[in-house]
Amino acid sequence: MCYAGVCMDALCQQLADDLEVGFGELVAREQDLVHGVALRVVRDRDLAQDVAQEAFVRAYRALARYPAERILTLRPRPWLARITLNLARNELRRRRQADSLDRAAERLAASDDGPVRLVERDEERRAWQRLLDGLPERYRLAVALRHVDCLTYPEMADALGRPLGSVKSDVHRGVALLRAAWDAEQRRLEQRQAS
Repeated sequence: MCYAGVCMDALCQQLADDLEVGFGELVAREQDLVHGVALRVVRDRDLAQDVAQEAFVRAYRALARYPAERILTLRPRPWLARITLNLARNELRRRRQADSLDRAAERLAASDDGPVRLVERDEERRAWQRLLDGLPERYRLAVALRHVDCLTYPEMADALGRPLGSVKSDVHRGVALLRAAWDAEQRRLEQRQAS
């Protein structure tokens, strides 16, 4: 299996041969995936960063104990997603923190877009995030893993520990719920504007 032009088999071989070098490559490739999964579960950027760091610590410790044969058969993306999901869920149960506020002023200063377009995009992103957050967890995670983190369905099934058909069904149902929620929100906005 190849990802970003580099075969996962080569990465697993590197992990088995030299854990230090291979793990650095694994972190570089998958840090966005791990952070994204954590963020979608805990919904707090700082807490997600802590969860992501802990996920990599746990992954390193596990790899250090694994025999080379096990490392060579490893599927790193779903394996890391599973570790992250478990840690994030546990952390969420412990902390139950609210979503952190975005730093719109920092993004405005760093963006090439004009302030009006930046605000519009930010509002749209927040609307989608709010709608995604409103989904039941099984649908929220399925949609986010598939359409935000770009995991394949087999990777998602491994990460979530669920049958492939159930994962596909959850993504389909989650997207349908999102569309219905978006349409309902657009109708409400149109009614307010017409009043």
